[in-house]
Order: sequence, then C-alpha cells, then structure tokens
Amino acid sequence: MQMNRRAVVLGLGALWLSGCVGGGGTGSVVSRGPDPGMSPVPNAGFDAWVTSYKSRAASRGLSQSTIDTAFRSAGFLPGVVERDRNQTEFTRTLEDYLAIAASPDRIAKGRAALARHRGTLAAIEARYGVEAEVVTAVWGLESQYGERRGTVPVISALATLAYDGRRGAFFEQQLTAALRILQNGDTTPANMTGSWAGAMGHTQFIPTSYLEFAVDFTGDGRRDIWADDPTDALASAAAYLSRSGWRKGQPWGVEVRLPSGFNTAVTGRGKGRNPADWSAMGVTTADGGRLPNHGAGSILIPQGAGGPAFLIFNNFNAIARYNNAVNYVIGVGHLSDRLRGGGPIRGNFPPDATGMTIADRQDLQRRLTAAGFDTEGSDGVIGAKTRAAIEGFQRARGLPVTGEPSRSLLQTLGG
Repeated sequence: MQMNRRAVVLGLGALWLSGCVGGGGTGSVVSRGPDPGMSPVPNAGFDAWVTSYKSRAASRGLSQSTIDTAFRSAGFLPGVVERDRNQTEFTRTLEDYLAIAASPDRIAKGRAALARHRGTLAAIEARYGVEAEVVTAVWGLESQYGERRGTVPVISALATLAYDGRRGAFFEQQLTAALRILQNGDTTPANMTGSWAGAMGHTQFIPTSYLEFAVDFTGDGRRDIWADDPTDALASAAAYLSRSGWRKGQPWGVEVRLPSGFNTAVTGRGKGRNPADWSAMGVTTADGGRLPNHGAGSILIPQGAGGPAFLIFNNFNAIARYNNAVNYVIGVGHLSDRLRGGGPIRGNFPPDATGMTIADRQDLQRRLTAAGFDTEGSDGVIGAKTRAAIEGFQRARGLPVTGEPSRSLLQTLGG
C-alpha cells in the first residue's frame, strides 16, 4: 500500500498492522472471504449520487460503455462506511509490529514464495534493480504473499466512500482512476476486487498508484495485479520502489548499538550524519563492529533509548514512499533481511506499560488457550481476540471484566 493511501485512507498507524498483517489476536486489513455489510443494499441517495457522477465521469473522457458496465452490478456497501468511520486510532509498538510482520510463519512462507518464483523475481530484479527479497517482503506485508488480496468489489467500495465517506473528493478521484483501468482493458469489474478502501491485488495498489506505476511484465497487454499469477504485481512493486530511488546493493538500514549516555536528541529521520561521525560518537553495529558506509544516515530509536536502534540509509526513504509509517518500513526491511538469511533483532525491547515482556504476553495467550479461552495464536500481540479471551476468563472466574493483560492475570493463570 502506498504512502498516499495509508496517509489519506487509513491514517498512518491506524491499522498497521496492515498491508494485511494478521496474526494471533490482531485481525487483518484485507478480508479473506465475504464480509458482513459488503453486499449492495438499496440507497436512494447513493443512486442519485451515481447518476450525477456518471455525468462527471463522461466529461472526464470515460466512455459511456465503460461507465455503464462498471456500475451495472455496483451498489451501496454499508460495511464500507462502517469500516471508514470506525477505524481504531492506535499505534502498535515496533515489537508488536515485527512479531507479526516478521513472524516465523511469515518468514517461512516468504522463503517458500522466493523459491517458487525465483526465476520471475530474478528477472524483475534485473530490470528494476530491486532485490528479490525486498519485493517479496512487500508482497508478504501487503497480502500475505497473495493469500489476502481482498474480496470487496472496488467500484462499489470507492463509489460508496465517494458518496458517504469522510474524504469524498479523494475517493471520487480513485473511482475515476478505477474506471480508466477498466477502460484500458487491464481487468473487468467483476475481477476488480480488493480491500474495503479500494486497495487492489497482490501488492495493494490504489487506482491512481496503479495508473502511475503498474507494469505489464508478462507482455500479455494487461497490467494484471489481480491474477493468481503475481508476476505483474511484483514487477509493479519493484517499478514503484525503483522510481522512488531504490539503490541496488545497499541496505535499508542496519541495527546498531548505542553507547551508554548517548545523546538521543541527535536521532530521528532527517538528522543524517556520515557513518564516520556516528562511529566517533561511539555507535557500532549490533555485534560491536564497524559501521558500513552507505552514505549519510540517520539513527532511529522507535521505542526509545531502551529499545533497538537502527542506522537508516537512502533505501529506507524509498520504502517510505510506498508507506511512510516507520514500523512498516522497518517491517519490510527486516523481513527482507530475514528472507535472505539474516537473524532476528538483537536489541532488547522494553516491557510494555503493564510491565510485561513479549514472552510474558505469549505465555498469557498460551495459558488462556489451555484454560479454554482461545486467543487463536500466541504471538504476544494483544488484539481483539486476546482481549475477548481475557474477558471470558475474567467473567468465568468472577473477576472484574477489563479485557486487559496484566502480570496478576498471568499469575492467576499459573504463570
């Protein structure tokens, strides 16, 4: 999902875990199957808006045939409006984010996807200069390697949001772009499905980004990011990163170790220094080695001085053009490192606000499930399913029902 989509549609940090990062107790942005409220329902106001919009679409150079065909089965989707109006505004910690974005399952699936599409990814890398592991990592975060591409009809979703959403002008722009895609013959209205917010295909492009960056890598005359064959989608993601300034052979960043008493005021994006300058301040690689020289870089400490630190380079900014959320960029970068055989983050993450570590939270989830209150996973990320399991346990034991994890709850469960 590209930066402008996340910033405008979802709000940075609102869902991310996104692209489509699921995981134990967290849920996913893009649905695997039919969603409640995602079938058209009668709405006279929507119908009147569509009639008015059709005239505007025709004045923008779209053929009447394209317009009529696109709207033949389109309708108002109440579930889309509900999703748009009820986005939870929260920001996951980097630790929670990576627990899902670079989970053992996602790494294993990514390595299998790399092996399965090695020839295609090598050809894409040769043309666009973006490493296969990086493209695969984007694919993994955006749609779980194609498993969660979304099933919502895009024309209906965008028209609903343009009519009744909070950002009508933006979504009307996306709707018009979607009609241009149909007019170009890249896909059909029935095949144009995606997320409730109109993000499409393996790499979750919004329509305007598709028009600007999508490519026909297979040479069949269509830029098909929706097909089971992910070739065009993967090449499109690589083209996007390439045009965003990706430099082949350079890392997005490296984990570093900060010396005791390090002045954290010098950290943050846009505060670049040469590696030699950072070295003079006592910064080393995570294993104590010399910093690599890939030009000026900034140091990020996403969870404060007590958590892991990263020296980021130019390619961090290229990924950020796809999605500007720091967690997303680090997620793509770290997952790509793991796919090429790199190890986990070395730095320790601080305990959460309740004093629990991720190991404590994982133990809590395992014990709740063993007690008959299934959290549907034990990744240590406290999401809706884990909170529901906590509430069920508290209710059954006659405890105050808070749905909140705590060390005392873990002790009650025998931890």
